[in-house]
Amino acid sequence: MSVPRLRVGLDLDGSLESMSNSMSDLARALGERDDLTLTCFRTESAPQSPDERRLSARALWAPWWRHSRGRALDTMLDVDVVHVAGRSTPPTKRVPLLISVDDLRPLREGGTKSRVRQLQRAVSQGAILVVSSRAARHEAMAALGLDRPEIVVVRPPVGRVPRTNGGGALVVSVTGNTQLFESLVEQLQAFATRHATSLVVVASAAVIARFRAAGVTASFVERRRGAEALAQARCVAHITDGARFPSFAIAALAAGVPTLSQATAINRELLSGAAALLHEGDDFIEALEDLWSNEPRRAILIAAGLVRAEDFSPWNVASVYAGLYHDVAQRSRV
Repeated sequence: MSVPRLRVGLDLDGSLESMSNSMSDLARALGERDDLTLTCFRTESAPQSPDERRLSARALWAPWWRHSRGRALDTMLDVDVVHVAGRSTPPTKRVPLLISVDDLRPLREGGTKSRVRQLQRAVSQGAILVVSSRAARHEAMAALGLDRPEIVVVRPPVGRVPRTNGGGALVVSVTGNTQLFESLVEQLQAFATRHATSLVVVASAAVIARFRAAGVTASFVERRRGAEALAQARCVAHITDGARFPSFAIAALAAGVPTLSQATAINRELLSGAAALLHEGDDFIEALEDLWSNEPRRAILIAAGLVRAEDFSPWNVASVYAGLYHDVAQRSRV
């Protein structure tokens, strides 16, 4: 006798990382499995393909869902589990709700208190939070006052990027911590001149506008087009505040580009052994010079990075999420 497929509802309005809509990457990988039936929908926008389920009165309920209030989503969908990762965390009445939380900035001191209250309310109604690392779980537990069983760890997917061959640029990704970049920018420009290469800066549109206004001389690429920058890279320097999953750094590993970043708690957990990590007191430019010119070390990091990046492929991540979906659905029936 065949086992019924688990019915999973996946919200495509939201992303687990910043280079692309990783929920769409996850949806494609989940759709290839034979143990799930996937229903995709959008809580913040209209459907973008005939395969997506239209939610009745979505525009009416969306503002409520950003506060974990309003109409229960499982009254609109015939599913066993719901998974969201964006601003909307609609309540459910009878099925488990998983909420992926990648960005810890709203949970930090001085952050968005409404996001804290939203997630606390969702958990009080039975939702389970999913974060990208054990370090992120510890921080979320402290910020939200939650217990360990209410937060689980699953690495987000990073979509496939082509291998970089013959890249010659210095690519600097800035995700928070703009002050560090600004303090280093003259040295980075001098580095690029010394090595007769170009400086390419990958950041959000708002940060790029800020850098341009400050007179920073570089080629700028918006984060959503980050794969274009990776195709040019000989090295990646990933500057971060440690609040987000290091998606660009992992994409660089997948592209076979040696990568340098700070040794934040999340980076130590996810990148150690596959990227060069800067500890307090280390000289940034000195480490970058070594990563640029030390061919034996570059070869080691390229090989290690390609292996590590497989852990974050959409198909491997989908397998982990499928196990989590089955587990929470089973527990909800007990």
